[in-house]
Amino acid sequence: MPAPARNSRLTANLIGMASMLIWATGFPAVDRLLPVYGPLPLTALRMGSAILLLLPLWLLADGAQVLARAPWRRGLWIGAAGFGVGAFLIVLAQQMTDAVTVAIISSTMPVIGIALECLFDGRRLTLLLLLGLALGILGGTLAYLSGIGSMGLGLGALVAFGSTLTFTWASRETVRGLPQLSSIGRTAITFTGGALATTICALVAGALGQSTVHWAAIDLNNVAMLAYYGIASLAISQILWIVAVGRLGIGIAAMHINAAPFYTMIIVWLLGAAFNWAQAAGAALVLLGVLVAQRPAR
Repeated sequence: MPAPARNSRLTANLIGMASMLIWATGFPAVDRLLPVYGPLPLTALRMGSAILLLLPLWLLADGAQVLARAPWRRGLWIGAAGFGVGAFLIVLAQQMTDAVTVAIISSTMPVIGIALECLFDGRRLTLLLLLGLALGILGGTLAYLSGIGSMGLGLGALVAFGSTLTFTWASRETVRGLPQLSSIGRTAITFTGGALATTICALVAGALGQSTVHWAAIDLNNVAMLAYYGIASLAISQILWIVAVGRLGIGIAAMHINAAPFYTMIIVWLLGAAFNWAQAAGAALVLLGVLVAQRPAR
């Protein structure tokens, strides 16, 4: 592989790692925000705060004419059906289980991503790709076996898998279905769809007396945490994620998510928990799997 191509793939992989690291910082925040807002309002507020950054950023980066000509109908549909549903399900899953369980279930994403590429893009399964995928799964399994917290294999795990499935589909569809837009534009237009869908659902639930918001518990601390949860953990990480998917494909990019349990553990460790060397070893296996999967077949 020529040096420029190697450097480009290295950059893309570093972007994928950065995306997952930033995304993982949101898991501990959910545990504190869920009792205050509940899963559906929290999802709507999170996505709403994300587009408060994304839409002005898109306007500044690409200009008003690009926004006016953008394929809004398609972008809003991808965002509502994919990212909106996926974002709600992942918060609901964490309410039903815990942060590490959700991160571990999410590590099935590369399997889903590669399956989509084989079914719809004509991707050929090579021995190196299968070996890399196996190493990634082994790393995620090691992280699971040594995870902090319990691993629920009931309805909560199924909800987490549903979130992973919809998010994988939406990520692939964002790149393939909106090729004329920049990464910022793709993220902004789809997240606008997700924010609209979840906000409408939250308002309807509230009108029907099903609101889960504990208004008296809202303070500056959890508002600031909510802002970080939406703007950094979601908006910024998603821009980086779409860049990585666009450069690597959903199958390879998704392998980086297998390191999410390790990143979550690091964050929990910084908050006072013990360092887990087994999860660190699992993350190393994931990294090795990513490298092996991208080696060209001889």
